[in-house]
Amino acid sequence: MFHLAAPLLVFGELGRMDETMEWPTTVWTEDGSGVHTAEGLRVEDVSGPEALLDADLLVFPSWPLGLPPAGEALTAGIRGAHDRGAQIAGLCLGAFPVVDSGLLSDRTAVTHWAELDTLEQRAPRVAVDHAALYLDHGDVMTSAGTASAIDACLHIVRTRLGATVATALSRRLVVAPHREGDQAQYIQRPITEPGGVGALGPTLEWAAAHLDEQVTVDRMAAHARMSRRNFTRRFLEATGATPTRWLLARRLDESRHLLEVTTWPVTRVAQACGFASPVTFRQNFAAAYATTPTSYRQRFATDTHSGPLE
Repeated sequence: MFHLAAPLLVFGELGRMDETMEWPTTVWTEDGSGVHTAEGLRVEDVSGPEALLDADLLVFPSWPLGLPPAGEALTAGIRGAHDRGAQIAGLCLGAFPVVDSGLLSDRTAVTHWAELDTLEQRAPRVAVDHAALYLDHGDVMTSAGTASAIDACLHIVRTRLGATVATALSRRLVVAPHREGDQAQYIQRPITEPGGVGALGPTLEWAAAHLDEQVTVDRMAAHARMSRRNFTRRFLEATGATPTRWLLARRLDESRHLLEVTTWPVTRVAQACGFASPVTFRQNFAAAYATTPTSYRQRFATDTHSGPLE
């Protein structure tokens, strides 16, 4: 039930935030009959495969135990939806039917860590990533297990509607506003707001408030009153990322926010987010988001709101 609820919650909450952003969702099955869930509950009143004909986003939230191969009718439906421009998402074990469709041949995919080896054996042409939380190719994406589905769905919202909407949505859901897709699955504690990572909370808050400065790992370790080695180890345990990667992600996230809500020139945005130069900022931004800061601003500036998904 959680796997199904994750996309319904994330996309449904958009409409509850603002009815102009409503993303209509349809639960469907291959034959239009209900689903008996692992928890013993049944999901009734579902649509049939005709839902594939006009969906903008096709989500597989999980897959039955035993991981049966997807049938030809279903894989043909997935490919057909993809061919007409729909985005395909396989969350957790939902990566299996997406891989069965052939859309990820010669590309990367991820699924729940317990079935990574199974996915490799099943699809030798797919490069299985053993660490990522989610992988987005633009047209097709897959995610790791359970809560990673929320990260992946928030990523979809962020990609289509911008960082400001995604951050507001994450606050309503009381979840972390952003976890990078290539962050490790093997996180010993969930990432929360800075105050939720134990003794490192004050240091994370301090670093996030001083992004315009030359914050280094040594400065962060000193603020936490730890040796660099112990701080780096504790940081990785608490966040699933190295301090350097975490800092870069925070700088880039802040830059997206500033590009959306200010008219500052790119040079000033780069400086405010702590990048050494506008060139370094542009290079890192393009590497992370496959677009330029200027193009991103044109798409997501608050006076040019992107339309909802239908």
